[in-house]
Amino acid sequence: MSAPWTRRARRAAAVLGALALWQVLAQFHVDLWLRFAQFPTVTETARAFARRLGTATYWQDVTESLTRIVTGFALAAVLGVAVGTAVARSPLVSDLCEPLLEVLRPIPAIALVPVAILLFPSNEQGIVFITFAAAFFPVTVATRHAVRAVTPVWEEAVLTMGGGRWRVLRSVVLPGALPGILGGLSVAIGVSWICVISAEMISGEYGVGYRTWQDYTVVDYPGVFVGMATIGLLGRLTATAVELTGRRLTHWVPRTAHGPGPSPAGRLPAPAARAASGGPS
Repeated sequence: MSAPWTRRARRAAAVLGALALWQVLAQFHVDLWLRFAQFPTVTETARAFARRLGTATYWQDVTESLTRIVTGFALAAVLGVAVGTAVARSPLVSDLCEPLLEVLRPIPAIALVPVAILLFPSNEQGIVFITFAAAFFPVTVATRHAVRAVTPVWEEAVLTMGGGRWRVLRSVVLPGALPGILGGLSVAIGVSWICVISAEMISGEYGVGYRTWQDYTVVDYPGVFVGMATIGLLGRLTATAVELTGRRLTHWVPRTAHGPGPSPAGRLPAPAARAASGGPS
């Protein structure tokens, strides 16, 4: 197994290699099947990035985009987990909601821009709605499958010890489904960024997506690449935050060098084990 420093070195080398290739292709205006004649070089993009970092407009755009992402994603996480759990646990809720969810789920969130314009009095609320819609369905579907996959033995163990429905839900169902739910959240944060940037390009007034599109319209190609780099960095930041939060919440899950490992068959999650043993949950 590779040492940690070896893996870090490989990852750094991959990034540096990609940047070096970009620099060569753009600097020498390579024009084969792909055309790099109008691409800014890495150094031009870096200089433009440094200039943008010193402006208030850049930080206002970053703040606007992050606010929209956090708001929409947080709403989707709460409602998605609630709806997914209810659909998985209740035949009545499943019959009432699942057909509607399956009809709406294939619709791309960005296609809801006209709906958002009609429904909401401001572009800001519409963009948050689109971000929410983008994240809601991955979270709901992941939660539904994760809850249905929880080992019945865990639930029976708590019921045998006298636990009620809410104790089972709190101590068995949600902890047992949490790794799957977190997988849905990881997918949702990436989809949210795609849609919030697209919505900002279409109907935003501020934000990284809006600024990137404005740079394109005035043929400021280094500015376009600054916007792309900013989107990538912010996406990585938020995805890492979701991942680290998930690790803290699922500290009881066995892990390998590459991430969470499968839970041994029949092993109770920590909250369920406490509930079954009569301890505090």
